[in-house]
Amino acid sequence: MDPRITQSSDVVSTNESLTRIGQRPGVPSSAVFPRVNPERSERAFCPDIEKKARALQWALNRVAGRDLPGKECLEEYLRDMYRRNCRPNTFKSALVSIETFLTCVADLGKTRLEAIIKADLEAFIEQEQDRGLMISTIRTKLNYIQAFLRYGMEAEVVRPEVLARRIRLRKLETLPKAMDPDDLRELLSIIDSPRDRAMIMVLLRTGMRIGELLNTRMPDLHLRDRRIDIYEGEKNRVGRVVYLSEDAVSALKAWLKMRDAHQVFLFYAMGKNSMAYSTARLLFERYLTKAALTHKGYSLHSLRHTFASELLNAGMRIECLQPLMGHSSLDVTRRYARLTDKTREKEYFRAMTIIERGEMDGHYRCDHPIQALLEEKKRLTEHR
Repeated sequence: MDPRITQSSDVVSTNESLTRIGQRPGVPSSAVFPRVNPERSERAFCPDIEKKARALQWALNRVAGRDLPGKECLEEYLRDMYRRNCRPNTFKSALVSIETFLTCVADLGKTRLEAIIKADLEAFIEQEQDRGLMISTIRTKLNYIQAFLRYGMEAEVVRPEVLARRIRLRKLETLPKAMDPDDLRELLSIIDSPRDRAMIMVLLRTGMRIGELLNTRMPDLHLRDRRIDIYEGEKNRVGRVVYLSEDAVSALKAWLKMRDAHQVFLFYAMGKNSMAYSTARLLFERYLTKAALTHKGYSLHSLRHTFASELLNAGMRIECLQPLMGHSSLDVTRRYARLTDKTREKEYFRAMTIIERGEMDGHYRCDHPIQALLEEKKRLTEHR
């Protein structure tokens, strides 16, 4: 059979399924969901569309079984998320957050979105804090809810004063948790699986997020050029290129010798076509246990922190590190500078050595040029 005929029939069936999902009466299907372009690459386009269609169907089915305030508006918002090309995982995260908020509103005796006031948002935040959730988690939920309320406000369902002054939750500026060099050496020494060693070495030497690595396909890997192309960042959806060190290349070559050449993804679980985040996390936790490092509080994301910290310690400029990390703001990258400022560390220990040796003459003086200028200014003022 001509493969082009098979591809065409697959596209037609995909279009039919997309048209059926959540189509509203009186609205053409093309206005709700775009048709799949058969000229586009099936690898790059059709699977993503099908995933988003399934995510939308799941979300609509879940809402249909709930009695929530503003149910109709929520269904329209979910369709709008599909049109805005939101990720499948975003549907789940957004819906769970919005459902929790609307349930809180219903518990307050309100059945319509028009009755929501700003105090309801504040009550929701207090409820989540009482549950012991982290501020970062509550802030993420709040962002989803505010986006939904803005949609309702544009539809003239939600009153504008609800979002007149945006609620901002202050998060503590904690330092990134990088792995101690001795702990890292201990961890790497006990990893005997070529696949797992390659995964951890790539995370450690590229700074990739685990989701980005698990979504890496074989055509994205350019071993000769020692780079990996990330076509869509995990958080900001901005593509970037990361580079591979010699030890990461060696680990990858050992894995490529034994991996199934028919698999699409660079890393996959045995008996599967891909690997889930939960599987990768459990593998890492097992190695931490084997290396007796469980009590240190390390996670897969610690490898990304370690990557940034080591590059800064080696003298890389922070402006060069930012695109490698995929940070949209330099302020985010600067957090690692607070963790790895070797110049400040050296200055502290140099000065402290002088103090500990008792080499000060007992008089507290400052010979800094600024101090001299201040004293000169004082003398001129007294003279006048």
